[in-house]
Amino acid sequence: MTSTVKNKLPSHHQNNRTYSHLKQKSYILPVIILSQFACTSPWFAGNTIIDELISKTGLGTELVGYVISSVQFGFITGTLVFALFMLADRFSPSKVFLICALLAALCNLYLLSDTITKWSLLLARFGTGFFLAGIYPVGMKIAADYYEKGLGKALGFLVGALVLGTAFPFLLNGTDSGKNPVLIIASTSALTAMGGVLLFLFVPNGPFRKRSAQLQLSTGFQLFTLVNFRRAAFGYFGHMWELYAFWAFTPFAIQSFNQLTGSQVSVPLWTGIVITLGALSCAVGGLLSQRYGSKKVAFSALLLSGICCLASPLLFQSNIVLFLIGWCIWGMAVTADSPQFSNLVASSVAAEVKGTALTLVNCIGFAITIASIQLLASLTEELPPYYCFLVLALGPLIGLWQLSGHKND
Repeated sequence: MTSTVKNKLPSHHQNNRTYSHLKQKSYILPVIILSQFACTSPWFAGNTIIDELISKTGLGTELVGYVISSVQFGFITGTLVFALFMLADRFSPSKVFLICALLAALCNLYLLSDTITKWSLLLARFGTGFFLAGIYPVGMKIAADYYEKGLGKALGFLVGALVLGTAFPFLLNGTDSGKNPVLIIASTSALTAMGGVLLFLFVPNGPFRKRSAQLQLSTGFQLFTLVNFRRAAFGYFGHMWELYAFWAFTPFAIQSFNQLTGSQVSVPLWTGIVITLGALSCAVGGLLSQRYGSKKVAFSALLLSGICCLASPLLFQSNIVLFLIGWCIWGMAVTADSPQFSNLVASSVAAEVKGTALTLVNCIGFAITIASIQLLASLTEELPPYYCFLVLALGPLIGLWQLSGHKND
C-alpha cells in the first residue's frame, strides 16, 4: 500500500492559507457552478433530438437505449482512464477541465452532421461521455481544492448545476423554439465550450490542492481498504443504481401515465421540471449539511427516494396532480444525496488523491447505471409500467445499509 493511502485514515490536510483567500475571490464558486452547468448540458442532448437521429440513421426506437448507454459507457471508460493515470491529481485540474470541455463540445456538435451513421453516432456519444469524465468529477475535485471546510455545501450547489445542465436540453425541447434540433445541439455545444474557457480563465489551482508527484496505478483501488471510503463509495453505488435509470425512464413514466389515464402531460417539459427540481434539492441538501452533516442528509434523501420507489405503483393509479407531485418529490429525493456522498468520499482520503477517489467512485457508479438502465428497459417490455420502477428500490436499500456503518469524522 502506498504511503499516500496509509497516511490518511482519515484526517484533513491542513493548509496554512486562510479563508481570506476565498473571501477575496468570492466569484470562484459561482464560476465553478456556472461552468459545471454549461459543460454537462450535452449529456442528454442526443436523447432530446432522438426523432431526428432516427430519421438520419434509419434505425427504430431502439436507438434511444443505444444513445443513453453509449454516453454512460464513454463516461465509465473516461473515468477509469482518468482514475488509473491520476490525471486530475497530477496535472492542473482547470487545464484538464478546459481540454475535455472543448473536445466534448466537438463530439456533441457532430450530431448535426448530415452523413451521420449508427456507428458514428454511437462513437460521438461515447466521445461525449468520455470527455465528460474530465468535467463532472474534475469539477468536484476543483471545489475540494478550494473548500476544505463546507465542502458539502459547495458540492450541493455544484452537483445541482450538473443536474440543471442535464435537464437543460429537455427544458429547451419543451418550448416551441426547442423543436429545432440544430438549436439544441448548437446551444449545448456552445455552452460547453464557454464553460470550459470560463473556468480556465477565472479558477486557478486552489489553495488546498496538493499535487501527486508520481503515477501509481494501484492507488485508486487501494483506497477501498479505508472503511469510511468504502462505506461512502458503496452508499453512492446504491444511489447510482436508482438515479440515472429514474432520469432515463421518466419520459416513459409520463407517457405511460398519459396512456393509462388519457391525460396530456407534456413529456419533455415535465421531464425537464422533474430533473430541474433535483438541482434545487442538491442545493438545499448542501445547506442542510452545514447543520446536520453530510451523512444524515444523504441517509434521509436515500430513505425518501426508496419510499418513492416502493410507492410508484400507486402514483400510476392516482390522478394527474398526485402523479406529478409524487414524481417531482422523487426527482428531488433521488438527487439530494449525490453531493453529500461525494463529500463523504472526498473527506475520507488524503488531499493528493481526492481527484482519483472521486473519479474512481464515479467510474464504478456509472457502470452500475448501465445495468439498472438495461434491466429497467427489459422490464418495460415484460411488465405493466406501474410495476417496472419497483426494481430501483434495491439501490436505496443497499445504500442505506452501507451508509449506516459509516463513522462520522
